[in-house]
Amino acid sequence: MKFLASLSICILLFSCTKDKVAGTIVDPNCTDSVSFSTDIWPIIEQNCTSCHNVGNTTGYTLTNHTTISSNASAIIGSMKGSGFQLMPQGGPALADSLVQRFQCWVSQGKKNN
Repeated sequence: MKFLASLSICILLFSCTKDKVAGTIVDPNCTDSVSFSTDIWPIIEQNCTSCHNVGNTTGYTLTNHTTISSNASAIIGSMKGSGFQLMPQGGPALADSLVQRFQCWVSQGKKNN
């Protein structure tokens, strides 16, 4: 009886383990650390905040780290025209290097630095 109880416990303990994945997956194209204040904010400020500011009717307010990081997926979609309207509205589309920089910031954890 003790043997069956011990065996049952061992089976439960070992059957519930998961393969562990190493930390954050980092994009191999992101070799430099990306800073919100020096890299991301200038991109947003120069290309987005004229429409996406406080009181706008666009549905997105992009005026600080919190609003930008919480809408990062939609921002990338808009920068690429992937599932969202291509932005900035009326174009031209942002340079691939700026889109890549934003994607690197996201893959590095959307730090407020």
